[in-house]
Formats: sequence, C-alpha cells, structure tokens
Amino acid sequence: MRVGLLTREYPPDVYGGAGVHVEFLARELRPLVDLRVHCWGEGRTDGVLRHRPWSALDGANDALRAFSVDLAMAAALQGSELVHSHTWYANLGGHLAKLLHGVPHVVTAHSLEPLRPWKAEQLGGGYTLSSWAERTAVEAADAVIAVSGAMREDILACYPALDPGRVHVVHNGIDTNLYRPDPGTDVLDRIGLDRSRPYVLFVGRITRQKGVPHLLRAVRGIDPAAQVVLCAGAPDTPEIDREFRELYRELSRIRDGVHWIPRMLPRPEVIQLLTHATVFACPSVYEPLGIVNLEAMACGTPVVASRTGGIPEVVEDGATGVLVEVDDDFETGLARALDSVLGNPGTARRMGEAGRERAVGEFGWDAVARRTVRLYEEVLKQA
Repeated sequence: MRVGLLTREYPPDVYGGAGVHVEFLARELRPLVDLRVHCWGEGRTDGVLRHRPWSALDGANDALRAFSVDLAMAAALQGSELVHSHTWYANLGGHLAKLLHGVPHVVTAHSLEPLRPWKAEQLGGGYTLSSWAERTAVEAADAVIAVSGAMREDILACYPALDPGRVHVVHNGIDTNLYRPDPGTDVLDRIGLDRSRPYVLFVGRITRQKGVPHLLRAVRGIDPAAQVVLCAGAPDTPEIDREFRELYRELSRIRDGVHWIPRMLPRPEVIQLLTHATVFACPSVYEPLGIVNLEAMACGTPVVASRTGGIPEVVEDGATGVLVEVDDDFETGLARALDSVLGNPGTARRMGEAGRERAVGEFGWDAVARRTVRLYEEVLKQA
C-alpha cells in the first residue's frame, strides 16, 4: 500500500503536538506500508519530500503561502494509493490529491478551526481561508480520525454534514522507551534550578489555546517554596507575546525562582525537566488530547490540567493528576490544584507512578499505527 502522509511539521522542524504525532506515527507506519512523507521545507531524503511556499508569495498572508505548498504536494502525490493529511496546513493538499488522482483521503483532526477563533489574531483574513480549507477537506474525506472521543464529538458538532460513520477515534500515542524518567540533573543545574526546592513546569507554545497567561496569574499565590519553570516559545502574535512578557515580569517581581526558557529545548532536555518536576501544568483552554500530558506522565510526573477536550481521556483525575474546570474561577482552581500536589509528596509520587503505568499500558505508538493501517484497509475496500 503506497501512502502519502501530508504535514506541515516534520523533524527537525517540530514545534507542536501535531508534529510529534506525525513524527512517531510515520516511524511506526514505515514497516507496515510503503510510506512517503510530504512536509514543509526544502530537499528530499529517505522517503521525505519537502515543499516550500512559493517565492512569489513571500510576504503574503500565511494561509496563501500554505495553499501554495498544498498545490505542490498534490502534484507530487501521483502514484499514491491513499493520502493522509494532518492539520489545515496540509488538508487542502490531501483534498486536491483526492480529486486529481482519484485516491481516498484520510484526515487526522488535531484541532478544529471553528473552535480556535483567536487564530484570527494571527492570520487575519487568512483565518477565513484556513477554516474553508479545513471544512472542505473534512466534509469530503473518506475517513476522519479524531485523536480523542471528545474530539469526535467536536468534529460532528462543527461539521454536521459529515457522516458520523466516517469519523473514527484513534488516540495519540507516546514512545515510553524514549519518554522515561531521566535521573540526570545537568539541565537543571545549567538553568539554575535549586534542586532542594520543588518546581512547577509548563512546556508549550505561547498561544491563546495553551492558556499560559492563566497559569502565570494562577502561580502568583502558590506555595512560595515552589519554583516555576516555563519552557515557552513560538508566540502566535506580537500581542500575546507582549502579554506573556508583562505577566512574566510581574511574576518575577513578586516571587523568586521563576525561570523562563524562551525557546523549544531539545527533547532529551525536556525529558529531564519533566522527570524532576514536582508537577506538570497544562492550563489549555482548548485541547483535543494534549500529548504533552502523556509525555509528563511517561516521565513519572503528576499532571494538573484543564478539564477540557480530550484531556480527561489521558489524565485520570485523582489517580494520575488533578483536573480543573475551565470556568470563571479557573485560575483559582489551578492554584489550588497545584498546591494540593506540591503539599503532598506521597500523593504526588503515587500519581507519577500511576501516570507512567497508564502511558505504557494504553498509549503505545505501535498500537496507534496498527489501528491506522486497519482504517486505511477499510477505506481502500470501500473506494
């Protein structure tokens, strides 16, 4: 089976959960199908074909630049028996390939444009284009993969014209051989963390979706012994970048031990930080699954996260972490939940152990790939 996998992000250019998903899914799919990855970038290596936005569109709206990549991908997919696209950046390429080459198109929905209205800040009128591209591809797809049960409900609510029988749940996965506790402390020492004090860790992009401003306000009043580590970069817009910086400066004035790492660290360094964190914080206001929570759990760290989207399908409230309602008291709830873990080392240790066990037992990438290939086979039979 010749499969074309379409994505914006692919190593070495991975900055979000969708990119992590594609990276590991592709690794596990290669022994099972004849796979070629199409992604953004330049060059061709070992079954990976990279496409860059057309130079004539340099300086144009990002949505138009994404569409130019989609056109190049569609042209290069001749000979594929099935195409599988990830995120709106590549969905249109998959849809055009379906029409041009007469092959089935599978879409994995990692998030939904109708549920991310703040993207209008980043894309302007391009948000209307990204929304159109997603809707067009999803409604015409031969199969849609939702990364959680909650995500499936969101897809059907946003796109009621879609046949529910074409929407399938295949959870995100985690490589628990890679994401595992790291006893080393060199990264902590380099950052300047006090190893005698607990710390709260956030890892993610500076976006409205990830809710980091809520976290910065919530941690103002938590246990003063706790340090706060923010691995936060890639701001969506200048506005949220300024908001984050102001909140960070204010937090640094009222408590010590606040560390901001304004770039995406290499994976081994993130794993070490996850391992030694007393609690991992995920304050997202919208999260179809939240793969970063799986990464923390696989490293044996309890999670305090929003009760939203697919997060409750990963984080078991009271067992592997604490879930917080996203309501008018969200920030107060975050602070209380963080303090409840920081103040109970025994409970935190048990939650971390349970999280590792859950990640290993239920979210392996090999199982994700096998379920995905079974869906490919079903789609091809019906084509």
